Amino acid sequence: MSSETDARTDFETRLGRSSGVAGSDGAGVALAAPAGLTARPGRAQVTLSWELVEGAAGYLVHVGASADGPFEPLDHQGRDVLSVPHGPYADTTGEPGVERWYAVAAVASVDHVGPLSSPVVAAPLADPGATAGEPVAVVVDAGSDEGELDRPWAPMIGSEHLSHALSTDRTGGHEIGAELRAALRAAHEELGVETVRAHGILCDDLGVYREVDGEPVHDFTGVDRVYDMILSLGLRPIVEISFMPRDLASDPSATVFEYGAIISPPKDWDRWYDLVRAFVAHLVERYGLEEVRDRWAFEVWNEANLEVFWSGTPDEFFRLHDVAVRAVKSVDDGLRVGGPSSAAAGWVDQLLASTKEPLDFVSTHTYGSPPLDLRPVLSRHGYQGLPLWWTEWGVTPTHFNEVSESVFAAVFLLRGMRSAMGRIEALSYWVVSDHFEELGRPPALFHGGFGLRTVGELRKPRWWALAMLAALPSRRLSVRASGDGADSLVESLASLDPGEGRVAALVWNGTLDQSKAAGSADLGRRVSLRFTGLPDGDYELRHRRVDDDHSCVPAVWRRIGGGAAWPTDAQWAELRAADRLDELHPPRPLTVAGGAVDVEFDLPNPSMSLVELVPVVG
Repeated sequence: MSSETDARTDFETRLGRSSGVAGSDGAGVALAAPAGLTARPGRAQVTLSWELVEGAAGYLVHVGASADGPFEPLDHQGRDVLSVPHGPYADTTGEPGVERWYAVAAVASVDHVGPLSSPVVAAPLADPGATAGEPVAVVVDAGSDEGELDRPWAPMIGSEHLSHALSTDRTGGHEIGAELRAALRAAHEELGVETVRAHGILCDDLGVYREVDGEPVHDFTGVDRVYDMILSLGLRPIVEISFMPRDLASDPSATVFEYGAIISPPKDWDRWYDLVRAFVAHLVERYGLEEVRDRWAFEVWNEANLEVFWSGTPDEFFRLHDVAVRAVKSVDDGLRVGGPSSAAAGWVDQLLASTKEPLDFVSTHTYGSPPLDLRPVLSRHGYQGLPLWWTEWGVTPTHFNEVSESVFAAVFLLRGMRSAMGRIEALSYWVVSDHFEELGRPPALFHGGFGLRTVGELRKPRWWALAMLAALPSRRLSVRASGDGADSLVESLASLDPGEGRVAALVWNGTLDQSKAAGSADLGRRVSLRFTGLPDGDYELRHRRVDDDHSCVPAVWRRIGGGAAWPTDAQWAELRAADRLDELHPPRPLTVAGGAVDVEFDLPNPSMSLVELVPVVG
């Protein structure tokens, strides 16, 4: 068995195992059952809505065969957190015409679920043609102003360990480091991303720590090469203080990933403190206090609540965290540091309750659902207003999962970013590039990699989702939607450039249900998009689309690849020609009279459309 196979088997075996019980995570919080639950039947879906519950971080939808249950959480196959931060929720897992009972519970944390609401009954419409001729109406008020459009994707993006970006090895014939650097630069220049987070800056490949004759020796020249490179790309690092150097580890045999990152506590806590302090002091000396204080941040470890990432006890992790925070702050109290950088939104309550050191932000991770609303968790610990950073987030937590190549994943990304606006400071997609070697390097072009860009630097549909968001103008506009699946299946954002007068609406059709990742004809909708409040005059209408037939190089590869792992030169040329954001139709002129204009189009499931009205000058 190869080392890559060993690492992958070990990771997948241990991924779901907790590293220990760390005390209360909301167990003492009494939440009311959600009131006002409604279930609106539609074609191939049921839309659930309910009233918010004070103190809730999210809501867990349940389903049962009768009003008396038993009720079980509705599994949309996200493979991580099933709770959602709010409604409406489109259930697309039911059979047309088959009634099921729904109930919703508020959650104080992922593991502590409150009482169920009163149940309601509904079934997706039995007639596949029902509502087929009735478009979802989306009305954009171009005369409104709902403030600056939030951009939670821009503060941060994830990457493989950053020394990988210096590698001259090749995957699929392409130089790893050069392409990973290109992907990171593109994230900054095309998507507006400001920082990058990655594991392993203290790993032995960079040689930061060793012991000679029993005495510690620090060497940060390898880190300098990495961070000089990151700054040359226009980015700044979020410094994840991980993993443990071999000579400092209490158990060097406890590792994760193919590259053998050591996950044990330190053998000497004073030497751990000294290493972190020396490391941070070096960064401040090399790059400047103002630079590091204002544009960098420090995060302690990665997902210590999972056995696969932490071989110690919960108490040992909280000690590791406090020692690291104290070491960072000893260099300068204004440096930003936080955590717990946990899996599945875990250990946030516990860290806030146990830490002896003040935090500048709280960070956690989740996959398969929009991120929960942790503001009530912060409030009950007296941390109102503390920034919330989801430093890993994505459609799936599993490597080599084909859903990562899908348009479904791109629409999922839009849903999560819209949900995060106004309540989360950073929602960092994991990761930027398929040049990623945690469980082995990519075996094929489309192998279910986490990356937004492929080996060979092709843009996946998820990249285009962020590009469409980045193309939205600055001032958010009011949008009203009605019809079958409005605001649950079909969602939208709209904004205005007040100087240029450009108005843009981003409209998408998707579900959280990963059994529909390949798409569903019955979930397709026609959209009637109406812009109101427009200045009269001449405009150019632009309509760009991502679906299986547009802006989707994985679909092109399915058609031309013939099951091969890597393209031929001719196939690379065809794929590169398809690596673009396609227009649904050529730009066309139109004249607005009376302040309104209507645009109708079909919106398959899954798909997304960016519709823009650009004033014609002169």
